[in-house]
Amino acid sequence: MFIISLNYIVSLEQIDASLQEHVAFLTAQYEQKKFIASGRKIPRTGGIILATAENIEEINAIIEQDPFFKKGLAQYEITEFLPSMTIPEFDGLQEL
Repeated sequence: MFIISLNYIVSLEQIDASLQEHVAFLTAQYEQKKFIASGRKIPRTGGIILATAENIEEINAIIEQDPFFKKGLAQYEITEFLPSMTIPEFDGLQEL
């Protein structure tokens, strides 16, 4: 499992201009069951994505499809982790 942390490196106006494309990218990843959760940071300086993939190379390939990445709007930090404990409702995460 991976935590993808986006940090905006341009103005929010530039982010908002590409937001619809970014949401379409997110939606496609949810449909493929690659993304589990996502949302804005507070304050709005970027976003967080909880993702599943076979390896870091797959995550990098997914990120390269993001319009925010393609347009140089955000920097990405990736953290890989192995969920070992969850609340019962999220037990399936331990198997991903």
